[in-house]
Amino acid sequence: MDLIQIYQCFCDRTRLRILHLLTRSPLCVCHFQQILGEPQVKVSKHLAYLRGRGMVSTKKERNWVVYSLPERRADELERNLRCLQDCVQTDAVFRRDIQKLSKLAKNCCEPCGLFRRGLNGRRTSAKTKGSVHLRS
Repeated sequence: MDLIQIYQCFCDRTRLRILHLLTRSPLCVCHFQQILGEPQVKVSKHLAYLRGRGMVSTKKERNWVVYSLPERRADELERNLRCLQDCVQTDAVFRRDIQKLSKLAKNCCEPCGLFRRGLNGRRTSAKTKGSVHLRS
């Protein structure tokens, strides 16, 4: 993965927020809408941008398209995601996003098992496949 592509994706606050959330759990567009407080068209546009550059992957689950970080990530992306995690610790917007995600995970049941796979079965190492998680 090219560093220019990574930084092009990182240079937008909404995309940073999306990537930050995906370090915690796979999500679908409706979840992003609720957490970010943005319209579907804006969220979808940013997700398409990230997907086109290999920053997110998708999986169809019944009526939902579930977005996640790629299973196999380039070292450059992995390092930048860890840097993002460190940098957002003091930012109120990013902390609120994680709080909203936690509330959503407790109350949302669709797609079935999404949050059980993401938040409850979280992996703690950024080197492992799947989700990368922020320090709370």
